[in-house]
Amino acid sequence: MGLPSVTIEFKQKASGAVTQGAAGTLALVLKDASVTEAKEYKVFGIEEIPAGLSADNRAYVEQGLMGLPKEVKLVVIPAAATDYNKALDLLETLKFNVVAFPGVAEADVTALSTWSKSMFANKERRILTVLPNAAADHPAVVNLATDHIEVGTKKYTASQYTARIAGLIAGLPLTVAPTFQVLNEVTNVPKLTKAEADAAVNAGKLVLYHDGEKVKIARGVTSFQTVTEAMGPDWKKIKVVRVLNKTYHDIKDTIEDLYIGKVQNSYMNKLLLISAINAYYEVLEQEGVLDVGKNIVSIDMAAQRTYLKSLLGAEEVAKMKEQDIKEANTHDQVFLTATQRPLDAIEDVKLAVYL
Repeated sequence: MGLPSVTIEFKQKASGAVTQGAAGTLALVLKDASVTEAKEYKVFGIEEIPAGLSADNRAYVEQGLMGLPKEVKLVVIPAAATDYNKALDLLETLKFNVVAFPGVAEADVTALSTWSKSMFANKERRILTVLPNAAADHPAVVNLATDHIEVGTKKYTASQYTARIAGLIAGLPLTVAPTFQVLNEVTNVPKLTKAEADAAVNAGKLVLYHDGEKVKIARGVTSFQTVTEAMGPDWKKIKVVRVLNKTYHDIKDTIEDLYIGKVQNSYMNKLLLISAINAYYEVLEQEGVLDVGKNIVSIDMAAQRTYLKSLLGAEEVAKMKEQDIKEANTHDQVFLTATQRPLDAIEDVKLAVYL
């Protein structure tokens, strides 16, 4: 039968994005000669960076910390490792919001992209993975597609700068989008015309853009492009995805910690669970994260009716009133449906000036 699971589906009906505090946890995976097996470190500041790391790896951690994430969960594997499998196994046991593999070779990008998609789809882990030049077409992957990033006299590839972008994303409040966030330390990037930047963004690429004075993120997009009925265009926006990931895990963790295996599956207890989730939505509305009055959870009548037909037969269920359906004994199953409307950041302004 497998483990009891809580499946929460966000079926978007409108465009939007959401906000939280700067509470994101960054995970970084490095290959380094200082270890002989995969090791985990928790880093809250520069003084806690492991002393044995190479100069390049230390610089990657410092880049991640520049974005002010809540903490950095650092996973270090041997420099001679031919793949990231040991690190991925360890990451699956850790809680984090955004992950990067700074310095990753091009040959490993596809495997890491597939892993990130699998975490989202099969492992109930909604995370963002920042990868270089990864056309993944998925909201779990951010495709950093700018190379030749100049920071003073140094030049970085997209792979070498993923830690900086991942740290920035993790550290932003959910009320703020990565779009037009300025990277003050970056002195130059390959010049793009507006048309070229637009084309890159439309292709699901996160690119750095020089506006003539400073370097900034052109638009905070994921690699997702192919819109479906289950996943609307909002999944293209990093800001939206961060909020959906946050609410998914908040609700899932609360249900697992306080309800599954601990509360009897009565109609009254279902109503208490619904009330708790709606109260959570109300707080996010008050904080300006969700659109006021448009977020609600209730019993999924269609799913509950279908389940009861499997127990009682279609004819018996057809005789039942709606309230009878709601109050029916559904054994260990709870069927809920929710509408969630995040608020997006201002990103496109059209001003008509008349003389």
